[in-house]
Amino acid sequence: MDVVRLNIYERLRDFKVPSSVLDAIFSNETDVKVLEDAFNSLVKDGLREDDAAEKISEMIFKELNIDPIHLETDEK
Repeated sequence: MDVVRLNIYERLRDFKVPSSVLDAIFSNETDVKVLEDAFNSLVKDGLREDDAAEKISEMIFKELNIDPIHLETDEK
């Protein structure tokens, strides 16, 4: 995994996106490219990287119908 993708992965983990979800995204080149393009587009539009990660995490939770409040704080 390159540094840019690792940065996105870690920022999304900071916003409690489960590693199993991220692993599925990052194991598919098409999916990770869409994610990377979306992240970069948000940053280019003026969002800080943390804000971009937060927006994307909200979209992931909504798409997968996950309530982040009910996630464990320490996923293993």
